[in-house]
Amino acid sequence: MPSLPDFSQLNRALDLNPVNANIHLSRAGSDWLWAVYSVMLFTDLLFILWSFSRPRGQRVFHQLPIIILTTASIAYFSMASDLGATPILVEWARHGGGTRQIWYVRYIMWFITAPLLLLELLLATGLSLSEIVTACFMIDVTVICGLLGALTHSTYKWGYYTMGVAALFYVWWEFLAHGGRSTFAAPVQSTYMAGSGWFSFLLLLYPICWGLSEGGNVITVTSEMVFYGILDLFAGPFFLLFHLWRLRAVDYAAFGLHSGKPTDYYRFSGDGAGMRGTGAPVTGAPVATNGATATA
Repeated sequence: MPSLPDFSQLNRALDLNPVNANIHLSRAGSDWLWAVYSVMLFTDLLFILWSFSRPRGQRVFHQLPIIILTTASIAYFSMASDLGATPILVEWARHGGGTRQIWYVRYIMWFITAPLLLLELLLATGLSLSEIVTACFMIDVTVICGLLGALTHSTYKWGYYTMGVAALFYVWWEFLAHGGRSTFAAPVQSTYMAGSGWFSFLLLLYPICWGLSEGGNVITVTSEMVFYGILDLFAGPFFLLFHLWRLRAVDYAAFGLHSGKPTDYYRFSGDGAGMRGTGAPVTGAPVATNGATATA
């Protein structure tokens, strides 16, 4: 009678890419990361197909998830393969002490995806461009401070941690206080309030996980991967699917967004004369005609 295959030997990532620290990823942790990678990649492909169902020029809310999930897929492929980590001496000698794997590839992922997730939400509000850009910058400050703190083996890591959490408070304020009071398109308000509340709750859990893992060395690397993996799944594919599904019936014109390209507003006749198209009109733009300045 033929024996069943040993599926536990299918994942050979830790054999081909040996661990480089005393406190390191286990084979079970690598299996979990492969599962998260599969979800990220599947939803990425789903959003790519979904974007084609939208007219050109109205795909920003579908294309931002493509960038987010493509970046997350690459990062989780690296972590599942036991790549993208460096050994750092721990501050507290728990779990045997010595060095711990610090996954810098995760912070590269967050540096790209975190501001884009904010953009996905804040583009639906009436916040000004400068306020949105500042909020995106502050979330990147949190990510950078988290990386610097994780790479620091002394107690000075908690200084970076404090600065990162302070920047996160600014993001919370933009989400829940300032963004919630801005001008909304009526069908979008309930979707934004649900999404911003959920995302703000997740942002509260990330510093807790950091304090238990890279900061305090309280939990193992595998437990860290499970904790962060659940947060990334709920902040990434699950949140994006929920958000886009709620916005599917909203008229794109309600967001007040346009690309700004001249071809979106004008059709040109054969003799080169401009004719106004069906897009939103552009007014007040200076147009030079035979050396004179006119107003379109």
